Amino acid sequence: MAQPTANATGESTLVGTFRRGLLEENPAFRQMLGLCPMLAVTTAVTNGVGMGMATTFVLVCSGVVVSLLRRVIPRTVRIPAFITIIASFVTLVMMLVKAYMPALDEALGIYLPLIVVNCIVLGRAEMFASKHGPLEAALDGAGMGLGFTFALIAMSSVREILGAGTFLGVRVLPPFVEPMIIMVMPAGGFAVLGFLIAGSVWIEEHPRHRHKVLRKASKPSPSLCAACPINCGVGDPSNEACVKDEFVEMLEAAVEAARKKDEAAQNADEERDA
Repeated sequence: MAQPTANATGESTLVGTFRRGLLEENPAFRQMLGLCPMLAVTTAVTNGVGMGMATTFVLVCSGVVVSLLRRVIPRTVRIPAFITIIASFVTLVMMLVKAYMPALDEALGIYLPLIVVNCIVLGRAEMFASKHGPLEAALDGAGMGLGFTFALIAMSSVREILGAGTFLGVRVLPPFVEPMIIMVMPAGGFAVLGFLIAGSVWIEEHPRHRHKVLRKASKPSPSLCAACPINCGVGDPSNEACVKDEFVEMLEAAVEAARKKDEAAQNADEERDA
């Protein structure tokens, strides 16, 4: 069995695949996907947890099946095939929720079957699962699903506490504090979502966090630093100017690698179909 490789930070690629969806590529906060259920069902924490777990289950299961069938499904009909696979697992989730959690089924309403057309699920099937092995697809689905679940819980916690004065149905605000009804309305949902997105961006882009990430990476080579127009000192990632330059180079290298990988996969599929 092939051993998992490590990236520039020394982190296992499998671990990186899982961790990516938690913050850097969080489906809701960074990719702006799945916002309809984010705004509609997050008036209570129980709703957020239920929707998040259902979506995670569909992400993992559909990703694994798509990965296993990626060489069998013709490229020309891949999207209808992916939707059929996703719909099968959504139907299974709907049956389980309706049988064992009828209150949650009633609370989620139409948004539970609409997981079929959730951009997160179809997007990961098309962009990742159809190009990677089953283990990687499962980890990607789990990471994206848990990141989406975290976003739902964070948003529903704020809205339930401020809008109803409760958390998981238990009163947490003092009796003399009146709940803000606007928080359980669409306007409150948009406001909370905006603050949470801003907070997630600040956490990732904060200089201390960025320095911590870059310190794990290998130091820039003297040749690269010598050619750099920024006079920041050779191989000194603690300098903010050098860190910015190295960070941009890392992003450009990652984008170029992803582009070449997608082109190679597309050429391989075209040769197989021919």
